[in-house]
Amino acid sequence: MGVQRVASFRQLQTFHTVAKLGNVTLAADELHLSQSAVSIQIGELEAAFATKLVTRTGRGVRLTEAGEMLNRYADRMLSLWSEASDEMSTFVGEFSGTLRIGAVTTAEFFLPRLLVTFANENPKVKVKLHVDKRDEIVRSLAMQEIDIAVMGQPPQELNVAAAPFAKNPVAFVAAPDHPLMAHPNLTMADLAESRLLVREPGSGTRATVERLFKEQGLRLRIGSELSGNEAIKQMCAAGFGPAYLSLHTCILEIKAGLLAILPMPNNPFLREWFVVRLFANQVPPLALAFERFLCHKGQSEVAKQLPTDWHAGFPARKILKRRRG
Repeated sequence: MGVQRVASFRQLQTFHTVAKLGNVTLAADELHLSQSAVSIQIGELEAAFATKLVTRTGRGVRLTEAGEMLNRYADRMLSLWSEASDEMSTFVGEFSGTLRIGAVTTAEFFLPRLLVTFANENPKVKVKLHVDKRDEIVRSLAMQEIDIAVMGQPPQELNVAAAPFAKNPVAFVAAPDHPLMAHPNLTMADLAESRLLVREPGSGTRATVERLFKEQGLRLRIGSELSGNEAIKQMCAAGFGPAYLSLHTCILEIKAGLLAILPMPNNPFLREWFVVRLFANQVPPLALAFERFLCHKGQSEVAKQLPTDWHAGFPARKILKRRRG
């Protein structure tokens, strides 16, 4: 026997909510309906498909085999409808939905404020931020667990579109009373003889400092390897040895006199922050809107979080770059 009635979209939404919560009362509260209205819609849906979809239990409801199947389709249809609604809203300049963004750990010192600014400009937007070391963020991007990423160096192993949006001053720092602070004509060769504090393999900062020493033909001597910027700052301030850190991570310590920038040429080094997305994949309009936001306002917003004499004269470049793995 075929289906005798047509199921409505509203009935499908109600059924999906009941299936998710496993309780008619809870579903009614979430949908702002009466319990009887929810029960009627479930009954009409069962009549439309001529089969039982839920079974009442002592504590709520459970899905029948047919209900489980329908719920899988309902989940897909409702997700697609939500995506379509988000896409259509961009035609009238309104963005909604969830921004799925990943960021390397150092970026968490400045990115939240940018996200707040963007969210305030787009009040219907929700943010899902994943912070991890660089290797994990690259993996999440490749697996499409995130739509866009912020990092210091775009991955060469992926086919990505990458845009630089702000300067990232990175410096060798040490405790103010560390012997290297009084070293005349301090060079990278002198640092090679010191016990350097570094991040763990897989972090962007670790890759950068290894490249710096390699370019100078010097061997990197690791004094201690740590998994976070906070631990590095604490050991550095205690006088263990110099460290290579983004100034975003240690502004307060420098202002408080706990850390100081080592007196050597080209220190701090000027790196860049990139916003990165997969090149070949269709990216949600919301992610593209945040990319445009970073390229247009990223440098000025990031600059507000650094002392003026460290960022003046370094405007953000807005040219989109393509990098292929």
